Amino acid sequence: MSCLASLLLRAAVVSLAVLILHPAQAYAAAERIKDLASVAGVRDNQLVGYGLVVGLDGSGDQTTQTPFTVQSIVNMLGNLGVSLPPGTNLQLKNVAAVMVTANLPAFARPGQAIDVTVSSIGNAKSLRGGTLVMTPLKGADGQVYAIAQGNMAVGGAGAQGGGASLVINHLSAGRIPGGATVERAVPTALGQGDAVLFELNDADFGTARRVVDAINLVYPGAASALDGRSIQVRAPTDSSARVAFLGHIENLEVTPVQQAAKVIVNSRTGSVVMNQRVTLQNCAVAHGNLTVTVNIETQVSQPPPLSGGQTVVTQRGQVDVAQEGGALFNVRGGANLADVVKALNTLGAKPMDLVSILQAMKAAGALRAELEVI
Repeated sequence: MSCLASLLLRAAVVSLAVLILHPAQAYAAAERIKDLASVAGVRDNQLVGYGLVVGLDGSGDQTTQTPFTVQSIVNMLGNLGVSLPPGTNLQLKNVAAVMVTANLPAFARPGQAIDVTVSSIGNAKSLRGGTLVMTPLKGADGQVYAIAQGNMAVGGAGAQGGGASLVINHLSAGRIPGGATVERAVPTALGQGDAVLFELNDADFGTARRVVDAINLVYPGAASALDGRSIQVRAPTDSSARVAFLGHIENLEVTPVQQAAKVIVNSRTGSVVMNQRVTLQNCAVAHGNLTVTVNIETQVSQPPPLSGGQTVVTQRGQVDVAQEGGALFNVRGGANLADVVKALNTLGAKPMDLVSILQAMKAAGALRAELEVI
């Protein structure tokens, strides 16, 4: 039996022993290492290109306002051997200038197809039914890594007539599944020498220690933590054995430590999300809503018949201010998330008001959590 096979057999035996001795702990709240960390250097690369979409049904760019579309058409026709007389004024309605973006996945090889997203950069009304003309996609280094071309799939729909229009979803962007062909590969190294580096998605010393313990339980002495994010693992030097080794490491289950108490507040939408570590201390809160109502009443002054006067239209404004009573509520402290939710619900505040209340609680020291406003 080979060395790798014996290691995998030992790993299976150890994993089975953990499940038998601690079935609840091994199953509940456990996550795979591939969900918590990634192998350093194994990542996507962004590609971008400028192209033209043709074949639109009169919904393309208005050439008087987007001269770069006409210039692109002239250059493309010149490359295809078609020369236009100087001073030719092109009035195009079926062409749109677009930006094409794509993600080049790790280990992509020439000939592989990848998806692309096409977005209008002019004033085209719709890209529905259009065809993207051959577009080179470049990376950050300026090199061409893929070529995109094909018919677009636009998920929206629109109609207009008689001065009225109706648009469903978005018509200025579309997607071409498998619309680009990889022309150049990006070298991706799986570690240096006999070591591979795992990087946690979220830096945490406790989770890093648990990942090291889980790996060392199966492969004793193979893993060591460099810091709160990076974990170095000794791996086989043979490429085939290394791939099998990393595949097994990624599927080991680890129970991550609980994150720090945090409350996320979206000030634009009023959304409030908090994790299970948030706690409250006893505090008193008074919150009242202020309502301002502005009414404008139009009055018409009509002169008597044959008086020679003119009709006068005047507007009378009225402003009313009403403030609801803000009683003082005693908010009891909570040691878990359920108690915190129950205490905040007693205030009867709307989500937008709750944002201000949480900020005030944090300033008063009653909210035991990090408050992050996005």
